[in-house]
Amino acid sequence: MRDFIFNISTRIFFGKNQIIKLGDEIKKYGNKVLLVYGGGSIKKIGIYDKVTKQLKENNIEYYELSGIVPNPRLDKVKEGVKLARKEKVEFILAVGGGSVIDTAKLIAVSSLSDVDPWNIVLGKEKIQKAIPLGSVLTLSATGSEMDNDSVITNEETGQKLGWASEYARPKFAFMNPEYTYTVNSYHTAAGTADIMSHTMENYFSLNDGAFFQNREAEGILKTCLHYGPIAISDPENYEARANLMWAGSWAINGLVSGGKDVEWSVHPMEHELSAQKNITHGVGLAILTPHRLKYCLNKDTAHKIADFAYNVFDIEKSKSIILDADRGIEALKNFFIQIGIRESLSSFGFQVSDLEKMAENCIKNTNKECIRGFIDLYEEDILNIYKSAL
Repeated sequence: MRDFIFNISTRIFFGKNQIIKLGDEIKKYGNKVLLVYGGGSIKKIGIYDKVTKQLKENNIEYYELSGIVPNPRLDKVKEGVKLARKEKVEFILAVGGGSVIDTAKLIAVSSLSDVDPWNIVLGKEKIQKAIPLGSVLTLSATGSEMDNDSVITNEETGQKLGWASEYARPKFAFMNPEYTYTVNSYHTAAGTADIMSHTMENYFSLNDGAFFQNREAEGILKTCLHYGPIAISDPENYEARANLMWAGSWAINGLVSGGKDVEWSVHPMEHELSAQKNITHGVGLAILTPHRLKYCLNKDTAHKIADFAYNVFDIEKSKSIILDADRGIEALKNFFIQIGIRESLSSFGFQVSDLEKMAENCIKNTNKECIRGFIDLYEEDILNIYKSAL
């Protein structure tokens, strides 16, 4: 196991009645807040009223940035930076899912310096300070409420890229599973797939001696297998929503990746899909992951994929470890189909002619000759995985 540092500073307020503490928590950082959120859903279901009530009762001045969309856009970040600088806000509160929180993170690290936010994403600017931020979570998927990562789309360049900074880690997260009751079945399925993908990106590595981390990852995956379908069929099942919400945070906060040498491959491949067709991120991950595992299956990787089959899907051992691994991959693919995710890229309008450029961009955007990890994936390999998923 490699050396690592694990330090999660985000304070979690989990449960039904925690929102009454929101105002007091914000006032630790300031009294002028930028409230960032998406469309009208938080107003329809009453979350907006609960949040603004806390702000008003605590005499906290607030300004609003709404209209954040899935696969969040750079133009909204720039709008938020302009507003934050103009009003000299002291805290940023993101109310929503991963897209809203990711937007808030880039606003936070861009607003105190005269920098172009996209240069931060590209790694051309060193982050030295940020406006503190927190979140009220409304969707179980990305884990952004408890990590230091963010993903932003630049529509002008056609790029969707991730970046990270400890300055962007939220100070707190309010996590009420009831706030996810109105998430429809499609996005619940996509969120479940997103949580599973984060876990699997960290899980599939070789010979790292990270026994504990791997067993924790398997537990998160089994949680998704059990509670994902329940949340889809019974949207107001508190137990299901709560377990998915907590699994989403721990899938990507460093617990299952600590001590491991991992380099994510499915995520950069998927970013090209959602940059081109605006496909829901979790759906793209669900389509690509089984094909990536199938492509990576060989005598060196079979034992790890077979462990996944045995320990996550309870596949019965046979005399062939390769066959068992393959059965695990098929079980994963069938689970995604079971929860309502279409199984091919062509069903979203992708054609063979789209794939070559996406594979080229995938490598170019990583700034490396290949994506290293479970097996090294070069441009030709990525193209072949795209083709198999078509």
